[in-house]
Amino acid sequence: MKTIKIKTPAKINLTLEVLNKRPDGFHNIQSIMQNINLYDYLTFELEEKEGITINLSGNTDEIPYNEKNLVYKCALKFFEKLQIKNAHLTVFIEKNIPVSAGLAGGSTNGAGTFYALNKLYNNLLNQNELEELCAQMGSDLNFCLTGGCKLCTSRGEITEKLPFYEQGVSLIKPKNLGISAKEAYTKFSMLKDKTNPNNTDKLKKLLEKGKFDKSLIYNSLEKALLNDYKELNEIKTNVKNSLMSGSGSTFFVLNDKLEGNFDTNEYKIIEGLKTIPQGVSQI
Repeated sequence: MKTIKIKTPAKINLTLEVLNKRPDGFHNIQSIMQNINLYDYLTFELEEKEGITINLSGNTDEIPYNEKNLVYKCALKFFEKLQIKNAHLTVFIEKNIPVSAGLAGGSTNGAGTFYALNKLYNNLLNQNELEELCAQMGSDLNFCLTGGCKLCTSRGEITEKLPFYEQGVSLIKPKNLGISAKEAYTKFSMLKDKTNPNNTDKLKKLLEKGKFDKSLIYNSLEKALLNDYKELNEIKTNVKNSLMSGSGSTFFVLNDKLEGNFDTNEYKIIEGLKTIPQGVSQI
């Protein structure tokens, strides 16, 4: 039996500007994504047995442990890519990243699955081949695979490494509110005003000079969701300099403590985090 344990970090969107809808139903975006040191931990055990079996388990009932889980889908895709016919895979998922939160919890697990399996099979796939698999399975997996700080374009799968800028991060999320990317982008499509301030390009140029301006953090999807959810409005109103990450429902602040008095029975608060310079890694 072969075993590997990896850690898959969450991400925040320092910027997320939705540009236009594509013929394939996705949206073109420009976004600066950044990993933070909030991790899920995945343990993979692999045996060579007749046929393909994939068994998932974990520490939470908030995610499925069957073919609907992206870990399962990515493992199957990997076996198909390499035409592997005999494998018994067991994966334990220690989930710490909130679910349906705009933090790429599912995507980072999926990218981590490709990373881990490639290690277990002695790196049979090169980096380009891993990137191709990631692009087939979602918009954020390519970023999640190597991570750090990157400009992400197209539907998110085209990435460009940017200089890393370390800073503190705090998160706040309504406990009983998860928002799917489909819902967020559908509501954005219904907005009359879809203009963007082009903060992505402005922040990119600053980062390339080794500088950062948190007044440039921006998310197009905020205005599509704020009026529909009182919890999001409450965070935005009471937490100075807060920004929603991805499609929500998590907000973050940089280098500041969270303001406002929030009921911890209703809101999950995680403080003391920081930005980190890499994505998935082996423990």
